[in-house]
Amino acid sequence: MLSEVRFEGVHKIFGAETAVEDLNLTVNAGEFLVLVGPSGCGKTTTLRMLAGLERPSYGRILIGDRLVNNVSPRFRDVAMVFQSYALYPHMNVYDNLAFGMRARGAAGSVVAERVKETADVLGLGHLLKRRPSELSGGQRQRVALGRALIRQPQVFLMDEPLSNLDAGLRVQMRAELSRLHERFRVTTLYVTHDQVEAMTMGDRIAVMNLGRLQQVDAPETLYDNPANIFVAGFIGSPRMNFVPGRLTTTQGKTAIEFLGVKTPISAGSQLTGETTGGEVTVGLRPEDLMWGRVASPDSTLTVSAEVDVVEPMGHEAYVTAVCAGETVTSRFPPRSGVRTRERVELALNPARLHLFDARSGRTILQRPVAGGADVRRTVREARKEEPAEGRSDLQRQTGARGAPSRAEEIS
Repeated sequence: MLSEVRFEGVHKIFGAETAVEDLNLTVNAGEFLVLVGPSGCGKTTTLRMLAGLERPSYGRILIGDRLVNNVSPRFRDVAMVFQSYALYPHMNVYDNLAFGMRARGAAGSVVAERVKETADVLGLGHLLKRRPSELSGGQRQRVALGRALIRQPQVFLMDEPLSNLDAGLRVQMRAELSRLHERFRVTTLYVTHDQVEAMTMGDRIAVMNLGRLQQVDAPETLYDNPANIFVAGFIGSPRMNFVPGRLTTTQGKTAIEFLGVKTPISAGSQLTGETTGGEVTVGLRPEDLMWGRVASPDSTLTVSAEVDVVEPMGHEAYVTAVCAGETVTSRFPPRSGVRTRERVELALNPARLHLFDARSGRTILQRPVAGGADVRRTVREARKEEPAEGRSDLQRQTGARGAPSRAEEIS
C-alpha cells in the first residue's frame, strides 16, 4: 500500500538553535521527493524526524492517516539507507539482505525467495556469498539498498547514499535508483546537497535553507521559475548570474535596465510583485548569456565584456567576463579560441531574464514554464492506475511481520 507523508507545522529546536522551522510539506503516495539544500539547512533533521530518530519540538508528522510523532521507529514501517553503508561486516551478502526479514519472523522459504528476487534486481546474485570487505563501494551501496528494499516499507528514506562514491559510480547509481523506484514505487524521501542528483532523480524537489522550506516543485519549474534568489542560485550549475537592475515605466510600458542596456518585459511574462524604488536584481543563466558569434536569433540584446577566466570543460567552456563593472559567467562552445583579456560580445534573450526584488530577494517576474515541466508528474499519476498484476512478485508479497529486533528498527 502506497502511503502519503505529511509534515504539518513541524519545528525542531536544539537548545537555542532552530534546525527546522514551520515545515509544511506533503509527499504524495509513490512519489520520489528530493530534499536538497546546503549543509546545515535542516534536510537530514527532517528525515530523522520522519524516521523517528528525532522527535519534533512542535507540529505533526503523519504517514498515511497515522500520526507518528510518538511512535517508536520500529513501528513506523520505514526503511532508511544512510550515507555510510552500515552493513554487518561478519555476514555475507545473503545474510545482510535476509537479516531484517528473519528478525521479523518471516518463513525461511519467503526469505529465500525475497533475497533471490532482490539480489537479481540489484545485480547481486553472483555476490551472495561475499562479505562486505570483499565488495566495491557500489556493490556495498546496492546491498544497503537491497536490505531496505526487501522489507517492502511504506516509506523509503535515503540520506545522501551516494556521497561516498566516485563521480562515475554516482552517475551509474543515480540511474539504478531511478529504475528501482520506477519498479517498486515506494514513497521515497531522498536527501542530498547535490543539486545535480536532485534535478535528475526527483519527481519533485523541496529546497531548504536555514531550516525553512524555500520552494517545492517539479525540477523544470524550479529551474525556470525559482521563488527567490536562493533557489535560483542553488539550482543550476554554473550558478545563475545576479546583476543589479532597475525597472522604469514609460507610457504604461515597463522596461528593465541592466548592464548598460534596456529592454521591455517580454511577452508572456508578467510582474507579480512590487519593488522598492524600482531596484531589482536581474538573474541570467550562463547558458542564456551566449557568445555573440553563435547566438540564436532570439538573443536580441548584446553587451560587450572582457574575458577574465576561461575554464575548458571538454564539451563546452565556462567563460567568466567583466561586463559594465559586473562579473558574469557564460557558456561557450568548446575550442572557441577566446583568451583572457579579450573583448567579446555576449548576446542574451530578454525572454530568459529573471527578476527579483533587490531587498527581499523574492521573484517578481512570472515566466512561462517549459512544456515538459510536468511530464514526470503526469507519468507518476498514470502509474497509479496500473493494475496489481503489473507489479513484481516482491511488491505483491507481504510475508510475516513479527515484532522486529532493535537492530532492525530502521535499517
